[in-house]
Amino acid sequence: MRTLIALLVVSPLLAEPPKLKLTASKLDPPKELADTVKPLLGTDAVIVADGSGDLLTLWFRSELTSTANADQIKNGLTYREVAEGTLLGAVRLDKPFMDFRKQEIPAGVYTLRLAVQPDTGDHRDTAPHQDFALLVPAAADQSAEPVEPKELVKLSLKSTGGDHPGVMLLFPHHGKEEKPELSDQKDGVKVVRLRRPVTAGDHKGSLGIAVVVQGVSKTR
Repeated sequence: MRTLIALLVVSPLLAEPPKLKLTASKLDPPKELADTVKPLLGTDAVIVADGSGDLLTLWFRSELTSTANADQIKNGLTYREVAEGTLLGAVRLDKPFMDFRKQEIPAGVYTLRLAVQPDTGDHRDTAPHQDFALLVPAAADQSAEPVEPKELVKLSLKSTGGDHPGVMLLFPHHGKEEKPELSDQKDGVKVVRLRRPVTAGDHKGSLGIAVVVQGVSKTR
């Protein structure tokens, strides 16, 4: 009986994370963002909430640019056809956020920029994919242009106050749905996925984006 009571006492720690709800809304980008950044985002916002209220709100680029050729666009664009350091969007964290590396990111407004995880020993097998969105505090990100990877890491360190940037893991998204939706991945990971228009010279295409909003690495 004592064992049963003990299990019941600790069960909240083992319980499933709260169920998430997604809402698409029209909202102006946060005023904390630089005037060079806000016009790139538009007013299409994605709000993620649970039973306690709003957790975070995402704004994605109205349009991305790429150097992809016609065949790459026809075959389906991936993150690798977008320059590393490119602004993908912005996020407002209404509450502290546990990123995929189990780092707590304080509530606030951040830009999201594309990064590729280094192929080094300390990163091996820590994530199912190498593509990430790095969080940069809005006040530290003043450019509409891609940021050089080393500089991006330095800027993102400001989001954690530690020795590793703040990260939101990106999954591939090959679906054709353009509207945002929540999707379950393995190990309790949930992503917001959608498609964004892409311009590559005279060609037009779209990129599927799937960003982790709940879940952490199992090997960290």
